[in-house]
Amino acid sequence: MSTKRPRIGITLGDCAGIGPEIADLALKSGRVPDSVEYVVIGRQPGCKPGAPTVKTARAAAAALEEAVTRARRSELHGIVTGPVHKARMYEAGFKFPGQTEFFAERCAVKNFAMCLTGGKITVALVTTHIPLSEVPRALKQPEIVRVGLLLLDFLGRRGINSPRIAVAGLNPHAGESGKLGREEIEMIAPAVAELNQSLLTSNQSPCAFTGPISPDTVFHRAIEGEFDGVLCMYHDQGLIPLKLHAFHSGVNVTLGLPFPRTSPDHGTAFEIAGKGTARPDSMIAAINLAVELTARSS
Repeated sequence: MSTKRPRIGITLGDCAGIGPEIADLALKSGRVPDSVEYVVIGRQPGCKPGAPTVKTARAAAAALEEAVTRARRSELHGIVTGPVHKARMYEAGFKFPGQTEFFAERCAVKNFAMCLTGGKITVALVTTHIPLSEVPRALKQPEIVRVGLLLLDFLGRRGINSPRIAVAGLNPHAGESGKLGREEIEMIAPAVAELNQSLLTSNQSPCAFTGPISPDTVFHRAIEGEFDGVLCMYHDQGLIPLKLHAFHSGVNVTLGLPFPRTSPDHGTAFEIAGKGTARPDSMIAAINLAVELTARSS
């Protein structure tokens, strides 16, 4: 790579939202490292704050395409993406459930996962952007194992030796010994055993994975310091506690890509765009994590 300093690309997201505002505030905050070069990607096609259009969504999609192309060419070391409006993106021809899936497809990566981290909670999701009614059918032991190993790797890359990972159950009380559901008995517990066996086989510390644990207590235990991460079975199981605990500092991370990709853990917030009230905290956290992961992978 020709540049001496790492380069982090920052897409603005839908310019009718708070993306451009928080990106500008973050870069001027003095709270992001000056050891890297930041490249802002995206144009603002006559944006009116709070008024998204197909044109603003199309510009957001174009910024994503430019960012991933430049990262694959090693012109960028990492990417931070601003929030987009999915409904408008779909109208503009975007065919992915979310930005996570977009980056995985463009990088030809099959082994990827959605992870979120903030405060004292880090979660990875076995299933993501699917209806809740489809989650039980979508849960498979190999998928639980696959995402669990990605979470283990992520925590290790953040400098956590022998990470302790809790595996949440799907049902109330983790199934109550089968009385409230059998997913814990038939899929989740065997996946936990397989994960721990894989650690023994690879000579890593055993029993890094614990579970299935009742979802109504596992996040409290994580915040108290018992676990470094929680493997969650579906989208809101992980995002509700994460956003309750760290709404202004949460970061979305795509695991499994050949480069770090992070984003603020919030949406476009059209209702406050242009009013000067948007907080850049989550964007700052996303930039800092991208810089951290870039440094650890170099």
